Amino acid sequence: MNHFVLSCIHRLQSAFRTSCQKMRRSDGNATVELALAFSFLLTPIMLGTAEVAFLVYDSIEITNAAHAGAMYGMISSTFAADSSGIQTAAQSEAADFGTNLTVTPNVYYACSASLGGTQYSTQSAAAAACPANASNHYLQFVQVNSSATITPPIQMVGLPKTWTLQGSSTMEVQE
Repeated sequence: MNHFVLSCIHRLQSAFRTSCQKMRRSDGNATVELALAFSFLLTPIMLGTAEVAFLVYDSIEITNAAHAGAMYGMISSTFAADSSGIQTAAQSEAADFGTNLTVTPNVYYACSASLGGTQYSTQSAAAAACPANASNHYLQFVQVNSSATITPPIQMVGLPKTWTLQGSSTMEVQE
């Protein structure tokens, strides 16, 4: 045989042996395992964390809306009686939700000696129930509850498609 042909066959055999040896090595196994672990484990964890982050942000915004409504109502008895003003203040605080945000204001009275006790719906009922003396008198409170149904931008299997988030704030009316 020709010396050139033998040389080519020898080179091909050498290249084939080198390729087989390289395929037996495990240099790239860790990279492949990392890619598989990332796609099957870490991606769902990261997406779930993103969904929870959206929900936490929205929950804070809804609670802040209730707080803004209560702050509006606490200015005076006149503002506490202004339900539409309380709702407008709350919805302005959470403008992202628009009319999807439900705001429910509630005004009540309680005796200063037992704030956690009975709540009275009218000023006259509170005045009759709270004996007037130096240590006891009635106080007026405004409580604002807010809620909204949220559809997160990221949908994870096994988690609800919509969430109902709620916020609440109660403040004493100042005047």
